[in-house]
Amino acid sequence: MSGKLMQAIQYDSYGGGPAALKHVEVPVPSPKKDEVLLKLEATSLNPIDWKIKKGALRPIFPRKFPHIPGTDVAGEVVEVGTEVENFKPGDRVVAELGHLNGGGLAEYAVAKKNLTVARPAEVSAAEGAGLLVSGITAHQALTQHGGIKLDGSGHQKNILITAASGGVGLYAVQLAKLGNTHVTATCGARNIELVKSLGADEVLDYKTPEGAALKSPSGKRYDVVLHCATGISWSTFEPNLSETGKVIDITPGTSSMMTFALKKLTFSKKQLVPILTVSPSIENLDYLVKLVKEGKLQTIIDSKHPLRKAEDAWEKSIDGHATGKIIVEP
Repeated sequence: MSGKLMQAIQYDSYGGGPAALKHVEVPVPSPKKDEVLLKLEATSLNPIDWKIKKGALRPIFPRKFPHIPGTDVAGEVVEVGTEVENFKPGDRVVAELGHLNGGGLAEYAVAKKNLTVARPAEVSAAEGAGLLVSGITAHQALTQHGGIKLDGSGHQKNILITAASGGVGLYAVQLAKLGNTHVTATCGARNIELVKSLGADEVLDYKTPEGAALKSPSGKRYDVVLHCATGISWSTFEPNLSETGKVIDITPGTSSMMTFALKKLTFSKKQLVPILTVSPSIENLDYLVKLVKEGKLQTIIDSKHPLRKAEDAWEKSIDGHATGKIIVEP
């Protein structure tokens, strides 16, 4: 597609908020030998997208300016590199583009073959795009860090999931219930019934005294906490943990890092585990896509926005009160 132009959203500096996103016309990228060119059908936004623009990860991300943000995409293969054998034009796929190069807020994007998986007809583009960063974060946090076996084996674990109506939290509730778990969740009052419908055994309104204290209504102590919110101190978690309870913090700040170090230095049985990065895994992604296909996992979609109104999606993500995934469609 050499020489063809496409519509895209980009920014050329840190800061500036949604208003600093620019609508531009740029050349359609060409796939390298190990890449596929996708005609995009859906891109899912994540908080890390606007945090990178704000400068939270400078100077690592983005790699250079101007930058087209967006990493979690679904689309149709239109061209393949010379070393790509497992995909062909016309294939529907889900792909992770990575924050170094991004490219998701556009009509076309290139993806590495080893971060691209087939998307069955039963999985919509929006459902597939939503899975990537959020779904993989939930999966890795629960299995690798929380030790939960999603085949239901092992002894029962008591799990707490904070901000359970957010992008990661909604996947985490569903995935945790595939294991042998009792799930307590926190969210706002308007989302309690939704979170219950996805399998949570008990749900706390985080604005109530009980919710703020994270106390299980059934008196359980938590073996694993998947902490998807912010602003909750270790002193709130600690009395609610089992003897060897673990808090997995997916948005760690300075306080979390200090607690992590202190618990390690003092050989505490109760631990805080900060997750600084998530490594996209084609095996994890393929597993999650299959769960959606089988009806065992849902992508909850908060809203859909056309590419021409990507600023609205960006602003909604910054606001922080979306229930599920925010999707942009070319």
